[in-house]
Amino acid sequence: MATTVKPSLNTPIRKTIDEVRIDHDQDNCLHGQSSYPDLVVVIPAYNEERFIGSVVLQSRKFTDKVIVIDDGSQDETAQIARIAGATVICHEHNCGKGVALNSGFNAARLLEPGVVVCIDGDGQHLPEEIELLIEPIFSRKADIVVGSRYISTKTCTPRHRVWGHRLFNFLTGFASGVGTSDSQSGFRAFSPRALRAISFRSKDFSVESEMQFLAKEHRLKVMEVPITIQYPDPPKRSVLVHGIRVLNGLLRLVGQHRPLFYFGVPGAVGMVFGILLGLRAVEIFSRTSQLAVGSALLSILLSMTGMIMVSTGFILHSIRGLLREMLKSRRSP
Repeated sequence: MATTVKPSLNTPIRKTIDEVRIDHDQDNCLHGQSSYPDLVVVIPAYNEERFIGSVVLQSRKFTDKVIVIDDGSQDETAQIARIAGATVICHEHNCGKGVALNSGFNAARLLEPGVVVCIDGDGQHLPEEIELLIEPIFSRKADIVVGSRYISTKTCTPRHRVWGHRLFNFLTGFASGVGTSDSQSGFRAFSPRALRAISFRSKDFSVESEMQFLAKEHRLKVMEVPITIQYPDPPKRSVLVHGIRVLNGLLRLVGQHRPLFYFGVPGAVGMVFGILLGLRAVEIFSRTSQLAVGSALLSILLSMTGMIMVSTGFILHSIRGLLREMLKSRRSP
C-alpha cells in the first residue's frame, strides 16, 4: 500500500517558505501603505503551497486585509500564507469551497469593508486585476462583480472546459433568472450590501452558481468585467467528476430556491404527455372498440404524477414565501 508523506521543513518546501519570507520583506519596503484600506481579499485554498504565497503578496499590493481560508490542507499552505502576511483561518478537515467562503465572509464582516474580493489560491487569476473588479462596486454600479474569462475574444481555457462552462452558464442563468457569461468564475467582488445579504448553503464548487440565485433573491445588481485566466497546473480533480458535482449542486439549488420551477415544469410536461396518451387511447377505442391498455395506464400514471408534482411545487413555493416573510420580519427592527 502506498503511503503519503507530509512535507516537513527539512524538505525542499523550506526553500519555498524562505523565498516567500524574503519576498514579503521586500514587498513591505516597496509598497508600505495599502492602496485600498476598505478592501478585504478572501482566498479559499486547499493544498496550494505552490501558489498561495504569490497570490497573497500580489493581493497585499492593494490591501493589508487578506484572509486565507486553509480548508484542511495537507501541505504548508497555511504557514506560507501567514509568512506572506495573510490572516489565516484553518479548517481541521476539507469542508468544501462553500464552507470556506462562509468562513472568510464571516471574518470579513467583522472588518466592515467597503468591498470584498474573492480570488482562488491556485494561481489561475491575476491579483493585479483586482482594480477591475472593485471599480463598479466603488462607483455603485453593481453589488456583485463577476470576473469573466469569456468576455474578451481570446481565452486559453481548454476546449472541454469551455463547453462545460457554456452548459452550466445556460442552466444556471435559466434556473436562477440571472445570466452571466462565466457562472463558474471564482474571481468576484461584493459590495457591503451583498456581504450582509448572502450566506452560502452550498458546500462544494456549486457555490458560484448559488451566488446567482442569491443575487436574484436579494435583488442584487450583477455586473461582469473581463479578466485573464491561466492554468499553471493540471486540474486536481477529474473534470467529469467535478462537473457532475456542480450539476448535482445546481439541481439542489433549483429545488431550494425555485421549487415551483423544479417540480412544476417536469410535472406539467408529464401531464401534457399523459393527456396526449389518453386522447390516443380514446381515439383507438373509437375506431376499434378495443381499449389500448398500455396507453391508458401510462396516461393515468403520467397525469397523476404530473398533478402531484405541480401541487408539490405550489405548496413548497408557498411555504418558501412564508418563511422568507418571517425571516424579513425578524430582521427588521
